[in-house]
Amino acid sequence: MDQIISNIGLLLEFPIVNLKIIIDGVMIGALFALAAYGLALVWGVMNVKNLAQGDFVIAGGYISWWLAHQGLHPLLGVPVSFVIMWGIGWVCYKLVISRVIERDLFTSLLATFGLAIMMAQIMNLLFGSDTQSLKLDYETLYFADGLIDVPIAKLIGVIMAAALAAAVIIFMKSSRMGQAIRATAQDARAARVLGIDTEKVYAFTFSLNSAICGAAGAIIVMVWVIQPFYGITYSIRAFVIVTAAGLGNLPGVIAAGLGIGAAEQYGSHIFGIGYQQAIAVVLLLVVLVYRLAQQRRVRQVLK
Repeated sequence: MDQIISNIGLLLEFPIVNLKIIIDGVMIGALFALAAYGLALVWGVMNVKNLAQGDFVIAGGYISWWLAHQGLHPLLGVPVSFVIMWGIGWVCYKLVISRVIERDLFTSLLATFGLAIMMAQIMNLLFGSDTQSLKLDYETLYFADGLIDVPIAKLIGVIMAAALAAAVIIFMKSSRMGQAIRATAQDARAARVLGIDTEKVYAFTFSLNSAICGAAGAIIVMVWVIQPFYGITYSIRAFVIVTAAGLGNLPGVIAAGLGIGAAEQYGSHIFGIGYQQAIAVVLLLVVLVYRLAQQRRVRQVLK
């Protein structure tokens, strides 16, 4: 308890520490938001709550990590992971997801949970259970007399995440497939009546989600660490972000992603690094209770 009080006192005594925590949180939160946007697509278009979301992120990280050890520059691993994870997502859709779209919530959760376990075990067999990361030979920028440090690798990762998010937004707004995805999300039956091949839209959406996760994982392995069983932590974060922001609310997804990143950094500073993952779980419970209370208020008004 004394240590916690001391850590809080440090934040009050040296406000510059808050700025450093916020910067670190924003850099990590941008990657959380990228993975969560893919979940929002799948959830909104297909009504599938993908419990394997984080495992797709970790798989993309391992692809980039393996390619880097084969001589490919880690930055080039991001687009390559995007393409490879697109194919993996398409296969997963054909074998698993396509069979549960019209089924009940429990069936889709059970199917994606099984997919998550299978992916984690495959990665464990292929790459081992040790944590892995890629160290880029880039310098670190220092500000405020060295009190704030910004690794250029993390800065590049944030820029790449922002560029990918912008590309997806432009695609969704300007392309015919993007329009078909939005139409299917609003009313799949009406979209079919209008001649949209919703099966093709579903396959494309899930593949796009997998590819986005792959790119996010390839960036994460450059600035953080990955491990075969870390997928659940990213799945929880994605669910917190999407549940807090709401489906189809991209600005909300971005804001929630940055917010959870900052909250985790504050939590690790105050309570210790060991509690960082627990912050995401606590936030998930808070968001679920808040959403439940909202629904009850709406029902009372309707009565």
